Amino acid sequence: MSSPSNSKVEEPGVAATGAPSLASEDDAADLDAFSLMFLSVIVIARDGKWTPTDGQVYGVFLAAVLCHAVLSSVMSRIMGKLQTVFVFMNFVLIAATIIALPIGARNRRHSAKYIFTQTENLTSWPTGWTFMLSWLSPIWTIGSFDSCVHMSEEARNASKAVPVGIIASSASCWLFGFILMIVIAATINPDLESVAGSKFGQPMAQIYYDALGKHATMGLMSLLFIVQFMMGISILVAASRQAWAFSRDGALPFSSFFRRISKRFGVIPLRTVWGCAFLAAILGLLTLIAPAAAQAVFSLAVAANNLAWGTPIFCRVVWGQKKFKPGPFYMGDRFSVPIAWTALLFLSFGILLSMFPVGGPNPTPETMNYTIVINSAVWGGALAYYYIDARKWFTGPKITIATDELSEEQQVAIREEGLDVKVVEGEEKVGGEEGC
Repeated sequence: MSSPSNSKVEEPGVAATGAPSLASEDDAADLDAFSLMFLSVIVIARDGKWTPTDGQVYGVFLAAVLCHAVLSSVMSRIMGKLQTVFVFMNFVLIAATIIALPIGARNRRHSAKYIFTQTENLTSWPTGWTFMLSWLSPIWTIGSFDSCVHMSEEARNASKAVPVGIIASSASCWLFGFILMIVIAATINPDLESVAGSKFGQPMAQIYYDALGKHATMGLMSLLFIVQFMMGISILVAASRQAWAFSRDGALPFSSFFRRISKRFGVIPLRTVWGCAFLAAILGLLTLIAPAAAQAVFSLAVAANNLAWGTPIFCRVVWGQKKFKPGPFYMGDRFSVPIAWTALLFLSFGILLSMFPVGGPNPTPETMNYTIVINSAVWGGALAYYYIDARKWFTGPKITIATDELSEEQQVAIREEGLDVKVVEGEEKVGGEEGC
């Protein structure tokens, strides 16, 4: 969608931003979710009299990443069916929570007024801005809705299946997340500080414990960490496909190594599977430094993803409108561009939110949000990578569009930018300097 000169800079930048963002999502799924939830079951079993060390947390995390890499490598042929199982398990967990919590807390459920109007501010930020910062949780929760995009080359009827997947993912997160928030607000201990500072290390474990007791909490938290483990597999698979797509275009370092496909393991990008797992393991080492460093890695998933999503949208509405070819899901010329600008505003807002210290406006070195440091290193490194090396050989993203599918205006816009029209297997294709 961008001009040829701009796209040569943008794709390496988006590649170097998008790949670490998905790796950091795998970190968040395996470290902040699976590892801590897994260990919380042990803490609950010991009645809160044991606390895992940072090294133990990282050890569980590293084992989870290795398991994900192995499973993603050897089970590729049934990965589609496994995703169906993963979705089903999520719904089982949601249903169990929605049913069990109100029953367990039947003698102390809160009123509708408490659920929908009560506000609590456990930070030193003004209440209004604290409300805005609370958006980070749902922004992160729906942050992997684009996973099906990275799997599109392995999907049937991708032009329709991928948009349906994105809409279904976002809509189901919104609907069931809203219901879960109502249930949790109706059953939570009103002493929110005790919930947030639970001796079990997980507020959700404390919510289960207060309503259902020890054994039921262990059962539900076990189901929860199993679901998180499954989610980590999905994220690693998506990350590997995204990294492979960028490597195919030559937009990542060592692209010639990572672009190779393994036929032995089911025609998958095996090298990017293990490359992404290795990157996730390296990023996870930050947890050994300090909790603030680990939090910056998780915020990277928001900031870097938002930049990676926003860049092609911005390029389309600024430079690529004449070249844009609508797919089966299209809001029409009247609504498409306004929706695109709205998306850009929201994505920019999400990046801004992810940079703020959560606790208040006067953070200490221990409570500072170092996301700006991590992201600046990633974004600055991407630009340095292009201007120092990639600009010497990178010719831009590979474009393969059949010219007979383009309007006359689109063909004129493409010719004005100097892109070549070449014939590939009997069809005219639009390509860059290297063809298609």
